[in-house]
Amino acid sequence: MDRPIQKKKWTLQRVGLILAIVAFTAFSVYSLAFANRRSSLNVDRNKITISDVTQGVFDEFIVVTGVVQPLKTYQLDAIEGGYVAQKYLDGGATVKQGDLILRLENQRLTLDYVNRETEMYDLINNLENTRLRLRQDKFALRRTLSELDYQIQQAREDHERNKKLVADGVVSEQEFTRTRIIFERLTQQREIEIENQKFQEENSVTQIKQLEGTLDRTKLNLSMMKQNLENLYVKAPVSGMLSRVDVEVGASIATGQNIGQIDDLNGFKMRVEVDEHYISRIFPGLEGSFEFNGEQHQITVSKVYPEVRNGRFDVDMVFAKSIPDGIRRGQSVPVRLQLGKPAQAVLLPTGGFYSSTTGNWVYVLEPSGGQAVKRDITLGRKNPQFYEVLSGLAPGEKVITSSYESFGDKDVLNL
Repeated sequence: MDRPIQKKKWTLQRVGLILAIVAFTAFSVYSLAFANRRSSLNVDRNKITISDVTQGVFDEFIVVTGVVQPLKTYQLDAIEGGYVAQKYLDGGATVKQGDLILRLENQRLTLDYVNRETEMYDLINNLENTRLRLRQDKFALRRTLSELDYQIQQAREDHERNKKLVADGVVSEQEFTRTRIIFERLTQQREIEIENQKFQEENSVTQIKQLEGTLDRTKLNLSMMKQNLENLYVKAPVSGMLSRVDVEVGASIATGQNIGQIDDLNGFKMRVEVDEHYISRIFPGLEGSFEFNGEQHQITVSKVYPEVRNGRFDVDMVFAKSIPDGIRRGQSVPVRLQLGKPAQAVLLPTGGFYSSTTGNWVYVLEPSGGQAVKRDITLGRKNPQFYEVLSGLAPGEKVITSSYESFGDKDVLNL
């Protein structure tokens, strides 16, 4: 008699399938939970720059180019306009104070001077004539008064005599009255003549004062015009080197136009151009240095020019001690301009990485050296050699400091 055979629940195929499913599930869970999902890029180690993070003294400075210039420069400006009649010296000549450089001509100024001089002589003649007339009037008054006094004296005597005779009845009343009237009229005439002469004298004195004031002003104007004519002769205001003369014979020069420059050879200064980024940190008294003929020389900021042109501004620096022997106008040297005092800090060498990260992160090598991992950092001050590290890096670590442009935004670099 046949027996029914019971089907087995756990066959080899089923067990194997279950194990495969469990293994796949476990692998998937592990991959999701523990696998490294960071993006990576393979990089040739020979094409990058790796720098060490160190502990040391951070010296904040910038390197700028300084140009040797005269300590003082005098501009030659035309005080009066005209055309260049003669040129006596060219640029590069050594001049002494008062040396003649140019001669200008101006016909208008010359004609005005002649006219004003003629006017002055007319005023002098009028003044002398007025003074002469005043003296003549005084003499005429004396002569007139002398004549009147004589007539008055005779009239007084006639009147006094007739005054006695009319009382005695010798002279008629009519004759007495006539002599009295003559005496009184002459006396009044003398008073009128004195008053008239006084008025004429006061008027003449006023005219003389006015003419003298006009003459003084005319002489002053004439002196100024003469000085203007003298200004047509352009002379060296100081001794030094005539570095340039920007005009030629026959050229027309306007009043106030710059025509040249004289350099004082008794001293030099250094003119440097600084990036406008540092304009708030540059001030008089800031120190710098440069090397010349194998020696270090100290210089100090003396003047900061606030005008910014093409992203840069000018700074004048003077020598702290004596001027180096052999230095010449126009020479250019690299100047180390100190911005702050040296201090201990964590240092990261400068490099092309900054243009891509602006100092917010870098690739730091793992201790094994096989990978470089992206890490956030904070940088502070900068000099031409180092950045000051404020956080994110420790001395002894290694950082890729070359350009990151070809790395994209990868988290890990495989070296």
